[in-house]
Parts: sequence; structure tokens; C-alpha cells
Amino acid sequence: MSKDQTIGQESLLANVKPSKAIVKLAVPATIALLAKAIYNIVDTAYIGMLGSETALAAVGVTLPLLLIFVSIENIFAAGAAVLMGRQLGAKDKDAATSTVSTVAAISLVIGILLCVFGIVFMEPLLRLFGASEAVMPQAKDYALWMFVAAIVNIPAQSLNCVARAESSVKITTIAVSIGAVLNIILDPIFMFDWGLNLGVAGASIATTVSQFVTFAILLWYYVSGRSIIPLKIKSICPSAYFFKNVISIGVPSAVIQICLAIATSLTNMVAGTLPNSDLIIAAYGIVQRLNLIGSYIIMGFMQGYQPVASYAFGAKNKERFHDSVAFALKASLLLSILVAALYISLSKPLIMLFNQNPQVVEYGAKLLISQVALYPAFGLCYMMTITFQTIGASKFGIFLSVIRQGLFYVPCILILSRMMGLDGIYVSQPAADMLTLLVCLLSYKTMKRLANEQISL
Repeated sequence: MSKDQTIGQESLLANVKPSKAIVKLAVPATIALLAKAIYNIVDTAYIGMLGSETALAAVGVTLPLLLIFVSIENIFAAGAAVLMGRQLGAKDKDAATSTVSTVAAISLVIGILLCVFGIVFMEPLLRLFGASEAVMPQAKDYALWMFVAAIVNIPAQSLNCVARAESSVKITTIAVSIGAVLNIILDPIFMFDWGLNLGVAGASIATTVSQFVTFAILLWYYVSGRSIIPLKIKSICPSAYFFKNVISIGVPSAVIQICLAIATSLTNMVAGTLPNSDLIIAAYGIVQRLNLIGSYIIMGFMQGYQPVASYAFGAKNKERFHDSVAFALKASLLLSILVAALYISLSKPLIMLFNQNPQVVEYGAKLLISQVALYPAFGLCYMMTITFQTIGASKFGIFLSVIRQGLFYVPCILILSRMMGLDGIYVSQPAADMLTLLVCLLSYKTMKRLANEQISL
């Protein structure tokens, strides 16, 4: 990369008005994440064309696996992005190079281990996540290739995040968008009888091929020397200091996904005890994939906010840091309200995009509305988690990341479903979100105080 390009990208982090810098970074990051969401949405839509609720339920029970993968990705990707942002703010490019190189190497090793572990323990895992005997064969067909894709997904997400941390958002958008478009093209070819006729497995294979392509593009970007911070084998240094810093920063984001995986699995298990269980699980699987789009919109914005805030924090620029926080707070609440309004007003048509069974549509519409009725709780909680990550207050970040889908949702779904049946599933998320909003509001002053103390050190 030329010196002028490097200066221009660092100027975006250091000098451009925080709101403008965040939006400039957030728009392509959100596009990239939405393109990533297309993988799951397109798979679900094409599988819906097979006319089998069992196939939809099979994909639904694999969602916790996807969320676990994302959580592991986030430990290293989010942690490395924040750490590298601080290092760039402090003008320590050698340390930033070591961070990028080390996280890429570790992510590749973890991806391989996940693939092997997942294939070996595939059936017990799927049973744990709610797969019935009828659903199990197709769930295994779909999950197998998800585990293969983990080999590249983990390092790809790490490279994606560190590229955004250095404000190299163009390459991340290109890489993920090409993968998403390729998936749209390959899905029907692999799935339907006029092509390879592989059914559910074909959808997963198409996604895996597309994700390998995305990883190849990102790897080329770093190996070819186009990045601000290069990828160097000799800079790989998996020290105790590295693990401590990256993991302590990244764990809160990962915990959010782990809690969501647990919540999804528990909901599937509870639904499995009710009449029409496979139809309810199929509907819930559709709803959770729609929820991914909503969450990716918030997450994409936060991926624009995080590099700007991290750089300002590393540079000890208190005014710029707090301007970034204030803008992120307002924007996260506005975006979450807009997502909720859209999903509530279009609940039935959105479910019907994937399945026309009247019962599935009815269950799905009610589930979708219940999931987003108090969606600003997610926007506020995620924004504060990212901010606690950025200032190094990992304990507070972990606490906030646990409360919504863990500390609050788990007892709600277990208790209310037993008391109210299916209606208990509908009201569990709003109840958890109401408690989450209360805790976040009570924690906001603590976040600002800790930030001021850390910047002043």
C-alpha cells in the first residue's frame, strides 16, 4: 500500500469528525455482514422450495452451531481488532503487525480443530440442539459441511475484523459480497434435480465453497502487501500476553453469541415438547435467521464505531472518544427501533418468503414479533458491551454480554413455557429484554466513569 493511502486511512481514524468516520466505516461493514447473512437466508429460502418442513427444521437445529462458530470467531476477531486499533492509535505498528499475524495463524489452527471435533461429535451435538429422529439425517447432511467451512471461516473473520480496524473496509465488502453472490448462484445448482440434486447437503456445500472463496480473497489482500499492517510469518508470536489481551477483549462479544446459541437450543428443546413441534422449530429457525439480519445491521454499525473509538482511546483523545460513544448510542437505538418496526409490520410476509404452510406462518409471525418487540435492548446492550471492550473493562463487558440471552432469557423460557406452553415462548424474549434495558440504563454512568479513568492514566 502507498504511503498516501496509509496516511489517508489513518486520518479517517484520527481526524475526521467521529460521526462521519463511523458512518464511513459502518456502511461497508454493514453491507459485508448483510452479504454474510445472505448465506443463511438464501439457504433457508432455497430449502423452503423443497416443500419440506422437516428440511427447514433440520436447518433450524443447526443454527446453534453457527452461533457457536461466530462466538469463537469473535473471541479472536473482535479482540484483535480492538487491540490493533489501540496499537495504531499509539503509533506502535510493529505490535499491530504481530497482532494481525498471530491472530491469523491461531484462527487457522482453531478452524481445523473445530472441523475435526464437530465431525466426530456431530450427532450428539445435534441432539443437544433439538434434532428429532425425523430431522437428524438432513441435519447431519447440512452440519457436515458447516464443520468443513469452519477451517476458513475462523481465519477469514479475523482478517475481516483487523482489516476494518485499519479502515480497509473496501476489501472486506468485496470479499464477503463475492462469496454471497457465488452462494446464490451455486445453491440451486447443487440442490435441485436439474443440477446435482443434493438437496439440503447441496445448500451447505454451496455455502462452504463460497466461504473458501471469501477467505482466499482476504488472504490475497494481506499476502500481496496491500494492507496497512502486513501479514508476516516471522511476526507470529502466540505469547501469554497476546492471549490474555485478545481473549479478555474478545470474550464479551463471543459470550453474546454463546448465550444466543444456548437460548436457541433451549427454545428448540422446549418447542420439541409441544404439539406440532417440528412446525414450531421450523418457524423458529426462519425467525432466527431473520433476526441475524437485524443483529448484523447493529453489529455492522458497531464495527464502524469500534475502530474510531479504539483509536481515540489508544491516542488518549478523551473528547473524540466521548463524541464517538454519544453518536454510537443514538444510532444504535435508532437502528434497533427501525428494525423492530419493519419486522413487526411485515411479520407474515417475511415468514411466507420461506414457507407457505399456514401453521408455520402463524407460529413464525408471532415468534418474530415477540423477538423484536423490545429490540432496542439488544442495540443498547451491544453498544455498551463494545465500549467496555474498547476501554479494557472486560468484566463489565462479559456481564452485559451474558444478561440478555443468558441470565434473563434462560430462566424466562424455562419457567414461562412450563406455565404457559407456547405462549410462554412468545413472552420470554420481551420479558428478558425489559430486564436488559433496566440493567443497561443503570450501568451507563459506570461505563463513562471507567472510560475517563482509563484515558487519564
